[in-house]
Amino acid sequence: MEPQTPQAEPAHPPLEALAVQPLLNHDYETRPAVFYERLREEYGPVAPVDVLGVPAWLVVGYTQTLDILRDARGNWSRRVGTWRAYRDGAVPADWPMLPVVESDNCGFRDGADSTRLRGAWSEGLRPFQDRSRPEAKALEQAVRRYADELLTVIAESGGRAGEADLSAQYARPLPLMVIGRLLGTGAGDGDELITDLWRVMDAGPDAREASVRLIERVTDLCAARARTPGEDLPSYMLAAVPDLTTEEMAAEMAMLTGLVGDVTATLIGNTIAEVLIGETGARDSLSSGMLQEAINRAAAANPPMANLAFRWAKADVRLGRFQIAAGDPVMVSPAAAHRDPAFAAGGGPDSIYSSRAHLAWSAGPHACLGRDLATTITTIAVEQLFDRFSGLRLAVPADLLPWRSSPLIRGLRSLPVTYDPVGDPSAPQPSPAAEEAAEQEDAGEGGQNSLVRRVLRMMRLSQS
Repeated sequence: MEPQTPQAEPAHPPLEALAVQPLLNHDYETRPAVFYERLREEYGPVAPVDVLGVPAWLVVGYTQTLDILRDARGNWSRRVGTWRAYRDGAVPADWPMLPVVESDNCGFRDGADSTRLRGAWSEGLRPFQDRSRPEAKALEQAVRRYADELLTVIAESGGRAGEADLSAQYARPLPLMVIGRLLGTGAGDGDELITDLWRVMDAGPDAREASVRLIERVTDLCAARARTPGEDLPSYMLAAVPDLTTEEMAAEMAMLTGLVGDVTATLIGNTIAEVLIGETGARDSLSSGMLQEAINRAAAANPPMANLAFRWAKADVRLGRFQIAAGDPVMVSPAAAHRDPAFAAGGGPDSIYSSRAHLAWSAGPHACLGRDLATTITTIAVEQLFDRFSGLRLAVPADLLPWRSSPLIRGLRSLPVTYDPVGDPSAPQPSPAAEEAAEQEDAGEGGQNSLVRRVLRMMRLSQS
């Protein structure tokens, strides 16, 4: 009997004509492992999905995701002009993710343009990420102080039951306070800027208006730094690459707000949640004194960026059983890749050790340059929390935790917890009006406590 000759895969319609799975759905938000496994079983390592009304390929295989991120053969472009539907005017003008893909920062450039901007980032971040530098030491001290003050306010307001929302009261405001130091604006001047950033990243109906306001604010700031340099990130970047334009700097600083204000905040919240849930090895790692590994475990279980923003095929590329046509949009999914047996089998939850091969920080030519900064902030936040509060536990079952509905971010809308109170919880709590008056009094004295309370008040208003 003659050996059988493998048959070529049948041709399939173009992406625009395929039946696509909606990316945002109940399982994606509440049971992502179920959603990604269903895609993998039906389609293989790449699946056609609908992203808020636009068809795209979602890469769910670990090996394929890593290959695309490394892009050793130069098959992929981050420039939105490569997108065939965008060039043809077929992308709706009100598509909520347009502000992201049109942002024109280094994440959406290729070649020499990307290298030049990433060089500015590398030099600008060095003083804050090299722990031997005075700027890095001062930043770490500030983060510890901010964390301690936030926890003090939580303890004061937790009442007899010791209740808190560690997302709104801790994980989100802490990085917000850090951004002011990095931008040189003061620790509390970025609240409205960060609120707009959240709107952009969640790709909601007001994303475009929020993006315009965000760019206007950072453009004004970057123009001021060009006139009067200081000891801040924009000034260090301009010193490294003096020909950066104000527009280029504004695009990069808008990206900074995403890295620190949203991605880092999400990593803090996800790490706390994974430790409290205790199913992925994060709790064991923390108990063993391996805080970095606890963060690593949390990043593998729920990477802050569940999906990385689009890239586009430069030419026809075969992925799994599909032919990705030149100009097709592709999203790679670290969250899905981490659930691929090719990755997941390498480090089970019973082990406190794991490989560091997770893709939460991307890989290749667009790997995150601020990884050390984000990890440092997260490390301090988690360490301070578990040092200060005992008996910390979820206030709701883990499967009822409310996750954000976002095509990019995998983070909690709230993280309700209870803890064992310290001190005297019976003292009467101030009314909102009294609290605001205290803020104004503290502000007149230049008190740091006023900053913490003002940021927390902003967080409450943004959720109302």
